[in-house]
Amino acid sequence: MVGTLNLSENAAGRVAMLMASSVAISLILYSLLWMPSSSIDFFRLQQPQNATVVSEDELEKALKGASMDNRTVIISVLNKAYAKENGMLDLFLRSFRQGEDTEFLLKHLLLVAVDQESFERCKLLGLHCYKLVTDGVDFSKEELYMSTDFIKMMWRRTLFLGDVLRHGYNFIFTDMDILWLRNPFVKFGHEGEDLQISCDWYNGRPFDHSNTINTGFYFVTSNNKTMTLFDWWYKSRNETAAIKEQDVLAKMKSMGAFQRLGMKVRFLDTMYFSGFCKTSQDFRKVCTVHANCCRSVKAKLADLTASLEVWKRSNGIANSQMASAPCMQKFVEGEHCCIAISADDLILLFSWTVKRNSAKHVIP
Repeated sequence: MVGTLNLSENAAGRVAMLMASSVAISLILYSLLWMPSSSIDFFRLQQPQNATVVSEDELEKALKGASMDNRTVIISVLNKAYAKENGMLDLFLRSFRQGEDTEFLLKHLLLVAVDQESFERCKLLGLHCYKLVTDGVDFSKEELYMSTDFIKMMWRRTLFLGDVLRHGYNFIFTDMDILWLRNPFVKFGHEGEDLQISCDWYNGRPFDHSNTINTGFYFVTSNNKTMTLFDWWYKSRNETAAIKEQDVLAKMKSMGAFQRLGMKVRFLDTMYFSGFCKTSQDFRKVCTVHANCCRSVKAKLADLTASLEVWKRSNGIANSQMASAPCMQKFVEGEHCCIAISADDLILLFSWTVKRNSAKHVIP
């Protein structure tokens, strides 16, 4: 009789436990089905998959598509003003196609479009393209030097390039107002440099930190030092209102940021990496020509086109010189940067030098 009672009690206990479990499961299902939207949003926020991660995946795909075997890419930023037909983008691509040992580099070029029209033009040309979206800012129009939106665009570019480093890619960043006449990789240093950067003014000493930098062209290796540099650089924007990113990096350089990070930085010789601020003395050696010291797209386009034509005609062996007065006059008037049109031909001014006392006209 006792045994029968115990069996009955055990069975009843199991039934009660099953009923309690069923009630608990029902309550959980009810709470999930009828959970307030705010609670659902909370759980969604805990998920690692969000818009930022999707964007990073898209960037990885774009970088991988353009990358060389050693995870190196060439990056340039494109907007509507530069993407117009027969505009700066077309001249930029033309220099790759007509330069010496440069055309193959186009398959490693990633164009970062900051508006829909430039993105569509990029895709139409069959290039590697990535669309960079910045909420609340229109980067489609030409941004004049040191305008508010110009400065915003430069800082957005810096943030993006830091993301590229965090993805583990080395890159050359190149402004689009640069002609690629020869393969620049052959003139880069191979001594463990973390950063190799172009100069407006080069003093002849490649590791001298007093050289005047230009952030329109540089080659950077992805490592902890350079990632930290870009983090410091971008965070410094809040302390330097209305100052462009190039000047902030120059200030960081002068305050010893490169040394504190243990970085090896090479400053590129203007003999090979030329610009309108300080032109190369030997067109047989020049790799790139940058329309620095020049304000508008119209002026840049006119004088870079003239430079490319001279380079083609001379087959890269001309070493022309000409007085700088006509050039300076046109530069002041805003018609040209530093190309003068003579009666005989279009002549690149290799010997032209901008004086320090005319700095108000010098636009890096």
